[in-house]
Amino acid sequence: MATTNDLKNGLVLRIDGNLWSVTEFQHVKPGKGGAFVRTTLKNVLTGKVVDKTFNAGTKVETANVDRRDMTFLYRDGDDFVFMDASDYEQIPVPAGTVGDNARFLLENQEVQVSFNDGAPLFIELPSSVELEITHTDPGLQGDRSTGGTKPATVSTGAEIQVPLFLETGTVVKVDTRDGRYLGRVSS
Repeated sequence: MATTNDLKNGLVLRIDGNLWSVTEFQHVKPGKGGAFVRTTLKNVLTGKVVDKTFNAGTKVETANVDRRDMTFLYRDGDDFVFMDASDYEQIPVPAGTVGDNARFLLENQEVQVSFNDGAPLFIELPSSVELEITHTDPGLQGDRSTGGTKPATVSTGAEIQVPLFLETGTVVKVDTRDGRYLGRVSS
């Protein structure tokens, strides 16, 4: 148990049997009335985001979340198999838990897997990854870097938008949070 004074970003709370991660919080002390804490919470399993207000000093139940550095090895049916870097234990994680992160997940990639009572909750990818463009339509004469964008398929199978001048075989840096093109990687 903790109080609302102990809240910080990333803390996982257990509210009504569900796990919620604190994404934002703000202590408010109005001129009249008691102080309170305004929070934005994200459901760990479903990704739903809600705003919740607590009175200052209210007790909240925290969940024990164990974050471990792991390496993605391979897919096994609907599961993604990760290896713990410290003891080489291999753990299957269901595709539903991996979610949209699978779009940018490469073999032998380092990720953080969060567990609660031994069950995987979610994975966190690095903020950006380097992927090779496996297919994109050729650019036309006159295409410039300041022009528009075109769809491109990267080595993980995800489709992203890239500048018109990029060609198949180019390695690009991609933001894993929103799939945005960040730039070319020079070889």
